[in-house]
Amino acid sequence: MADNEKNFTAEERDAMKAAAAEKKTARSRAKKSPEDVRAEGEADLKAALEKLSDSDRVIGEGLHALVTEAAPHLVPRTYYGMPAWGKDGKVLCFFQPASKFKTRYGTFGFEQPANLDEGTLWPVAYAILELDDANRAFLAERVRLAAG
Repeated sequence: MADNEKNFTAEERDAMKAAAAEKKTARSRAKKSPEDVRAEGEADLKAALEKLSDSDRVIGEGLHALVTEAAPHLVPRTYYGMPAWGKDGKVLCFFQPASKFKTRYGTFGFEQPANLDEGTLWPVAYAILELDDANRAFLAERVRLAAG
């Protein structure tokens, strides 16, 4: 057994493989039109959603609708095989499904480009068990702020 097989779970290895494939795909899309990049990213995101458990898929689809409405300029994509949305070629926010790493809740997280800096402490991920109206409104505001 190779060292990386001892140190990483199967889920972590799958995520690393997905990230490598995403980097290769990003390089191939560099010469495409923004419309083609968006369409291909949308297809990738929807394919990632299809692979999720029912409860994760419902949340992921809800988040996709929320992000698309709150910040339509963000480009759908995947991030380590997870649904994500980006700006200027970088991931801004993503959904880590509970089933991805066998955790009790999924998270909606933000990466470095997110414009969320507030003082010297701010949250960059939120546990999500249900995407009800109150949670949608809260996250939509966070996405609008993050997307600047």
